[in-house]
Amino acid sequence: MSTDTPAMTSPASSITQAAAGALIAAVHTAAARIGFTAAVAVTDPGGHLKAFDRADDAPFLTTEVAVDKAWTAASFRTPTHAWNDYLANPRIAPLGGHPRLMAVGGGYPITINGQCVGGLGISGGSYEQDQQAAEEALVALGFEVPAR
Repeated sequence: MSTDTPAMTSPASSITQAAAGALIAAVHTAAARIGFTAAVAVTDPGGHLKAFDRADDAPFLTTEVAVDKAWTAASFRTPTHAWNDYLANPRIAPLGGHPRLMAVGGGYPITINGQCVGGLGISGGSYEQDQQAAEEALVALGFEVPAR
């Protein structure tokens, strides 16, 4: 009989406040270069809001959309644009009715060394612009960008 006790907890890593702020600044820089203003949300890996900023002239709806993109990306550790294909599957399609699920480009899991430490959500441009700004900011800070 083994006397080893199984681990009861696991260490949880989360993006720091400083890194979240730097990521937001990098997104705003990329968005300005691309030509739009944005709302930017950063969550911890559990989808809880860690940091947020909305440019002065970004529409107010971008606030909720950015937060929900970050939540969606963190919840399944996958970019939000991938959900368009997922929801085409009738067995997954019912998830489309979840009030926070955002199947629009611009949300990415924040990953370092293969571990998700948060979620990033951007809203304000087209879905392509939101995705581009997210990818540029993640790369600029040394985070991984998922292939999908």
